[in-house]
Amino acid sequence: MPLLKTPAIVLKSRKWGDADRIVTFFTLKHGKVRGVARGARRMKSRFGGTLEPFVYCDLVLYEKPGDSLYRVSQTDVREAFHPLRSSLETIAGAARLANLAGAVTADGDAVPRVFHALLEGFRAIQGSEDPGLTAALYELEVLRFAGYLPHLDRCNVCQGRASGGAWYFSSRAGGTVCTACVKREPARCPAVSPACLAFFRQVLRMDPARLPRLKASASLRNELHEVIELYVDNVAGRRMPRTHGMLAAEPQRVYQRAVTT
Repeated sequence: MPLLKTPAIVLKSRKWGDADRIVTFFTLKHGKVRGVARGARRMKSRFGGTLEPFVYCDLVLYEKPGDSLYRVSQTDVREAFHPLRSSLETIAGAARLANLAGAVTADGDAVPRVFHALLEGFRAIQGSEDPGLTAALYELEVLRFAGYLPHLDRCNVCQGRASGGAWYFSSRAGGTVCTACVKREPARCPAVSPACLAFFRQVLRMDPARLPRLKASASLRNELHEVIELYVDNVAGRRMPRTHGMLAAEPQRVYQRAVTT
């Protein structure tokens, strides 16, 4: 039975049977994989807390013929990211990133830049004075490296580059649309201010390591919140957990439930 050895991040973990867990990992070498950790819920399990969401570890898996799930053989923690669990806001941001990485990547497809964006996002969130905004910005990084970069320099329907007038964001079109074209869009398209567009463009040009330095006013945060959530939902193909608490400083318990299953 071949062994797979790779750095990995725990995306989620759930109970299986009387004592086991099924764990979803995002790995550097093999992309998203799922494995069974036998006896992981026993008091004296060799896995300890290494299978908690957000843990960055060295992972050893082996394949069992005829089974779609790997067997988790060994996990050695590199970073546990305990500060991410210190508040609902940091839990929310980290859970949002983990869910997004899992939603926009296919099983077994390695996407190293998404892996590193997720890892750097966790580090940035736990050290940020504004973890909600930081998490939202790293969502854009995950989308960028997964191949879903929004286009903000033109109307994505008519390709016009009008210098004036209002602009709107269409998740279906993958970016901005003009006043004329928004009337034909089948779904709601929020208006985006020049300040919001400038902020987005700055984010997409920046070195990811500098993203936590960015600041935004309350009104700008609200615009970012609405646009990012609509776009993430469209790319993921499903409604993702809301980030009202994350961006508006109103804790949402849904995130706490999402990472403790």
